[in-house]
Amino acid sequence: MNCRQAARYLPGYLDGAISPQQHSLVREHLVACENCNVQLERFRRLAVCLATVAPAPPPADLAVRIRVRAAQSGAPWADVRRMWSRAAVTFENILKPLAVPATGGILTALVAFVLIVQNILVGVPMGGIVPNDLPLNLVQPARLESLAPFPVPGVVGSAAHSESGELLLEATLNASGEVVYYKIISGPNDQAVQRQLDQVMLFSRFRPQFSFGRPQAGGRVLVSFSEVRVRG
Repeated sequence: MNCRQAARYLPGYLDGAISPQQHSLVREHLVACENCNVQLERFRRLAVCLATVAPAPPPADLAVRIRVRAAQSGAPWADVRRMWSRAAVTFENILKPLAVPATGGILTALVAFVLIVQNILVGVPMGGIVPNDLPLNLVQPARLESLAPFPVPGVVGSAAHSESGELLLEATLNASGEVVYYKIISGPNDQAVQRQLDQVMLFSRFRPQFSFGRPQAGGRVLVSFSEVRVRG
């Protein structure tokens, strides 16, 4: 043991506060070290002086000051706890009455979302393209299902008007798929042609316009006749 290590154990050596092994090592060191013996003697004198000193009485208000200091040191945390409790009560009073309406609103939104997705996606093939399948859109345009079963294409008539050429018309449908109005966009346009077109539009089958799966009036269909022969 050197002097530095011995100096750490000298007070405990006097008071008997070190282990027996450490006490033995310090004693062996003191036998050969004069400086450590001088330091040990100083500690002895200091202990004697301290033993003769009368204990100082504590101040009369020491307990009160300790309580005040403890209260002051704990005040910030008490304020934080008080504010947290007040905020919790406020949020509980505000949110609890709104809990049931909010839950109902969320459930209503989820149900509406499921219904919309179902209306959009129902019938969509998952395994590929289905032959003759109809496109599922929010709005489906009107279209021609079948033209009137006349024996020849177009508007049938006599050979006197066989070179009348191509005719293009636009038909407006109601919600039942019936033609309520049509206008000739290009081609012959006289009373004889219009009478024949009235018959064709009457006996032809149209599919009305659909919006969100429901038939709607106002759908328009373009019909083209490559040959127009009108009976005179």
